[in-house]
Parts: sequence; structure tokens; C-alpha cells
Amino acid sequence: MKIFPGEISGCVTAPPSKSHSHRAIFLSSMADGESVIDEPLLSADTLSSCDAMRAFGADIEVRDSRLRVRGGGLMSKGGAIDVGNSGTTLRLLSGLASLFPQTTVIDGDSSLRTRPMGPLINALTEMGARCSSFQGKPPVSISGPLVGRKVSIEGGVSSQFISSLLLASGLREVDTTVEVLGRMSSRPYVDITISMMRRFGATVHCDGSSFTIEGGEYVPHDYRVPGDFSSAAFPLVAGAIAGDVKVTGLDHNDLQGDRAILDILRSFNADVEIGEGWARVKKSKLEAADVDLGDTPDLFPIVSVLAANAEGTSRLFNASHLRFKESDRIATSVAMLKSMGAHVTGTDDGCIVKGGRPLRGGIVETHGDHRIMMAGFVAGLNVIGHTEMSSNGEHEVSYPLFLEQMGHLGVKMEFD
Repeated sequence: MKIFPGEISGCVTAPPSKSHSHRAIFLSSMADGESVIDEPLLSADTLSSCDAMRAFGADIEVRDSRLRVRGGGLMSKGGAIDVGNSGTTLRLLSGLASLFPQTTVIDGDSSLRTRPMGPLINALTEMGARCSSFQGKPPVSISGPLVGRKVSIEGGVSSQFISSLLLASGLREVDTTVEVLGRMSSRPYVDITISMMRRFGATVHCDGSSFTIEGGEYVPHDYRVPGDFSSAAFPLVAGAIAGDVKVTGLDHNDLQGDRAILDILRSFNADVEIGEGWARVKKSKLEAADVDLGDTPDLFPIVSVLAANAEGTSRLFNASHLRFKESDRIATSVAMLKSMGAHVTGTDDGCIVKGGRPLRGGIVETHGDHRIMMAGFVAGLNVIGHTEMSSNGEHEVSYPLFLEQMGHLGVKMEFD
């Protein structure tokens, strides 16, 4: 695929939130009765969650832009479940599998097999589950039931470990306390989990980094998935470096941490305008900024592109947990920008970018990572020459309409 630079303009709608969609699929499946999920993200990752919950007995029907879920009475048949490339499904499903005596083996593709699972495995083992893995990575074998009523877990690797324990605890008969040790990475995702658990009838008490979930059950709830700020960041940054872009379908009051993209854009002196349900960004003279991405790691690749287009030296930091995503996103973001002539240096927890000089077209390696692919695409809108990448549809993981919407904005591209 070739991407050509040029001015863009127009309006697109943000895709549904991937994190909300995963959690809605799990919670509606765990609730005893029928729930309707409106406007879910139907992508490779979320469909993996649907298939996983069907394997535990949920009846999930896809109808146009909604899911009808008949949940409750879940049970494990044992055996293997392939979750593809979905790290979220892997982590959330592990907690659920620990509630049943049958042994569930959770596996996926070669990329998923690099994802760390040690802290979650240790926590489930501490509560009485029997777990095994390949050096702390998938495939993982899990059987329960859980007997412990209190568990501690390190918070610095993945918030999904914490969400997994919280979701599973909502189905236990006894109260469970989850204590997070150290700094909690990506705290907003845990807040989303707790908010959604409450919508589905759970009682959760929060005391700093300690969470107590009362034993009981989930109840059905009709849920509408909001737009995804993580995905909206790509067209918004595209507007900042190449034109004028408006994104609709956004809820500025949602708990998504990645809504911080609007403040980040402002910190780079971007021209940002917001209204009820939308945001608009126009091209302007960008200036360097320092950005703490500890709570918003998914923004790292596209913010690094923003920094490369800003005058001065930017520092992106506090994101060491990025090394355990679909790719080592610190290394792959740095490599992507270097291939386009940017002056960028990787650090242990982020990167330093000296921006302000024109990028040049180059060959971008996606490393099979949807956010690297989309960030490289956006970077290609403001270069000398053109950009090439060999893409296998990575964007479909989180943003199935990405290429279609980029075309709607006026991006010129060619496919081999």
C-alpha cells in the first residue's frame, strides 16, 4: 500500500470503543438473562470474546449493529479456546475460567504467545486455582474453583489483569478483595470495568488501590457502546498535521483515559474545538511538549507522530508497559519514525523526539500491530515523497473502517 501526502478535510464517526465492547460482551454473558449491546465494535478481537463466551455457554446473536446476548448459567466444558490475537480476551477469560473445576487451555496466535501472564497467573494461584503456562506466557491452563477471599497483584504490567480479577469476583458467592501493589498502569481501564460492573448489578467498593467486590451475580442490562477515543486519536492527529478533521460519536464525559488526546493536542499547540459529541482539529504550527502516557499507553504511537511534526524536542514517558503489547510499541514506534527520517531516540519508558524538520516518505513495517500501522499511515500524510507499507489489515482489530474513512477525508492511496 502507498500513502501520498496532501491536505485532508471532512468529518468521520469514531468507531465504537473496543474496551467497552469486550467488557459488555463478558458482563452480558455472565448476567442471568437477556441483554442487548447497541453499537458494539465488531472486529477480530471482540469477535474472539464472543466466541470465547459462547464456549462457556452464552447465546450471542449478531444483528446488524447490535448483539443480543442470553447469558447466565455459564459452565466450562474444558478443552482449548483459541482467542487469536486478542490480549483482552486472553486476560478477561482467564479470570472466568478460574471459577470452574474443568481445565481450560487458552491459546492464540504467535503474537499473543509473547504476552506476559505471570502476575495474573500468580494471583489466581494465590486464590486456589491451578494454573500453568509456558514461561509465564500463553498457552495458559487454568482450573478452579477459587477459594481465597483476598488477593494482591502487581499493578505495573497490565490493567487487564486487575479487570480480570474484578469481573470474575462478581460471580463468586463470597466477597473478594483485590489489592493492587505499586503504581497501577492504565487506571482508567480499571475504572471503566468497575463502572460497567455496577451497571450489570455488581457492588464494588473502592479504597484507593484496594477493591472489594460483594459476592452475588450479575443482572441483565442493555448497554450502548460509546465511541472510541483511542481510535479517534488517529484522524484527530491527521487533522493537526494535514488539514481539518471533525470526529463525531464521542462522549466527553466517558471514563476512557484516551479522551486525554484532546488535551495532548492542545499541549502541542494544535487548534482544537469541541462540542457535544464531537471534536475538530485543524492544522496549525505545532510546538513540542512533554507527555506522561502512564494512563494512556495506546496513544503512544500516534502521539510520537504528533511530536515528530512539532517544532522542538518532545519527551514521551512513563510508558514502559508498552513493551508488552501486540508489539514492543516503544521500539516499533521509534523504528517507524526513524524509517521516515525523524530524529528520535527510544528510552526505557518512552522516547525523545526532535521535531520540526520535514519527514520523508519511507517503508513502514507494521509488525502486525494495528496502532503502528495506523500511526505510520497518518505520519505519511505530511512527508516529502510517499510512504509504503505492507499491511495485512491490522487496522481491523480496532478500527475496521479506518482506510475507508481516510479515503473519505481525501487521502490518496494506492493498493498493490
